[in-house]
Amino acid sequence: MRLTLCGLMLALASTASAADHKYLKAFPPPAPGMTRYVILLPEKARGVDNNFRVELVVGRTLLTDGVNRMRIGGTIDAKPVKGWGFTMYEVKKLGPTASTLIGAPPGKPKVKRFVGGPTKMIRYNSRIPLVIYVPKGAEVQYRIWQATPKTQPAKQG
Repeated sequence: MRLTLCGLMLALASTASAADHKYLKAFPPPAPGMTRYVILLPEKARGVDNNFRVELVVGRTLLTDGVNRMRIGGTIDAKPVKGWGFTMYEVKKLGPTASTLIGAPPGKPKVKRFVGGPTKMIRYNSRIPLVIYVPKGAEVQYRIWQATPKTQPAKQG
């Protein structure tokens, strides 16, 4: 519960200051029918941020049977921001939705869940906002992955 609450507070703090980020003006406004999401990552020292990656997950909150695993098709494309050397991410189309075929018990109530679609693993950079353009109605979630400082030797053979 604490981790979820801390994550929510961090997300709200990031959202509040995203509109004021000095590099956000480099990114174009969303095209008609699209929504722009902005992620400001927690600041890391130079060199330390190489131990982190960000996984972008684009999807939708759908009414599901609560039993089957669902997935939405699509791709996340990386595009350069002209004149700035930054990268923006875009999902042109989401769909179709695929599901496993496990029979749900009769009378089981429907459940609202985030159904993930395309994902993309990108390098961590807390100095530049992550900007993602998605079709209206889509949502963006993300995970921060961290490598352990210790490496393991590989065996020959």
